[in-house]
Formats: sequence, C-alpha cells, structure tokens
Amino acid sequence: MNDAELAYQIADTAGRLLVALQGSGLFEGGDLGKAGDRAANAFIMEVLRTKQPDDAVLSEEEKDNPARLGAGRVWIVDPLDGTREYGESRTDWAVHVALAVDGRAEVGAVALPGIPLTLGTGAPPAVPEAPAGRPRMLVSRTRPAPEAVALAERLDAGLLPMGSAGAKAMAVVRGEADIYLHSGGQYEWDSCAPVAVVARACGLHVSRINGDPLVYNRADPYLPDLLICRMDHADQVLTLVADLRLETSTAKG
Repeated sequence: MNDAELAYQIADTAGRLLVALQGSGLFEGGDLGKAGDRAANAFIMEVLRTKQPDDAVLSEEEKDNPARLGAGRVWIVDPLDGTREYGESRTDWAVHVALAVDGRAEVGAVALPGIPLTLGTGAPPAVPEAPAGRPRMLVSRTRPAPEAVALAERLDAGLLPMGSAGAKAMAVVRGEADIYLHSGGQYEWDSCAPVAVVARACGLHVSRINGDPLVYNRADPYLPDLLICRMDHADQVLTLVADLRLETSTAKG
C-alpha cells in the first residue's frame, strides 16, 4: 500500500468507525463529539504506528512531540474535523489524514462519512464546471469571519454556511461552491489534508490569503488562514483581500 492508498484507507475506515459510534446511541451531543475524537484518534495513531513507524505524527488530539521538526515525513491528522457537527448528527464533518514531506502537503485524504464520500490524492477528483450566476462562497455556519463576509459583499457572492474546514474545502472540489476563504484562525491539521487533495484537483487555486504557499510541520502549528477557489476567481479575491486589509489597517491607524 503506497502513501496515498494508506491515507485513503485510514480516513475512510476512521469515518466508518465514527458513523458506527454515532449510530450506537451510547453517546449524544458534546459527549458524542468527545468520544468520537478519542476513538478516531486512537485508531489512526495505531495504524500509523503499525504501518509507518519511522514517520512523525502531528495530531490535534495528541501531545505535540518536538522531534517531528527534524523529520522529513510527518503525518498531520485531524481525527474528527467538525466535532460540533458530528455531535449534532449533521453531515458537514470530516476526517483528515495527510502526509507532509519537507513542509509540503503532498499526500492526503478527506473522508466525508455523513454523505458518505472519501476523496484522496491517489485518484484526484475532477472539478465540475461552475454554473452561471453569482459566485458561491463558503463561510463558517457558527462564526463567519468578518473578512470573508466583507469579501462576499464586494464580489456579490452568495453565502453558503457550512461546518468543518474539510467539508467546506471538499465542497469547492465537488463543485458545490466556488470560493472558500478562511481568516478566523486554524491549525495545520485543519488544512493539510484538504490542501493536499485540492492541490491535485484540476482547476483550483490554494494558498494563504496573501498568496503565499501553505507550509507545514512548523514549530508553531497555528496556520490561521486559507484560500481555496476556482482559478478564475483567484486574482480578484487576492486583490480584494489585500485592499480590505489595507483599509482596515488605515482605519485603525
């Protein structure tokens, strides 16, 4: 099994385990979310210990080991992205499994078990054609970033509230939306697997919101912003974001 196949199998199997736990009736609400986080993390860590014992791991649910900073290959995982949505038995939650090689998101899989669907870099998905009309822009369903809302106004974009970062990123890959801009704070495990999948999908742009590439396996895993969009929106979005930031800075000054 190569790295892409392993990432896919781990994410897909973890997703099925989470669905089984969700349907067991043993937990609900916040308790279900906590149980799901722990169960999925235990499974993922055990597989990686067994299959890739020489690789480092950065997981949201594990204590960080600084030894990973000297590793060229680091698995970056979010066992349950969208814990609140999972606990509410919604479908917009995900499992992220990625491999960063020398700081780049090279391999990854994102499971969307509530659909169910798993997308991975081993078989990059084809992005459907965009429909005519206003661009469709994804925002957090619980705390939309003010910058994203302001950008949507300037683009005359329709807003699509959604839960997890993985669900939003894959919505662009699947042709359900055109733009996902996040500036409200994330960590490496929130974006690494989605970025790996998006980077292999034809016709999509992925970067920081200032246009810089996303770099992984840093000492501080905080990676606060992300832009995923169709190529024909990228230049306009990056320009408008720069304008908004300049206006905000000028107003504060």
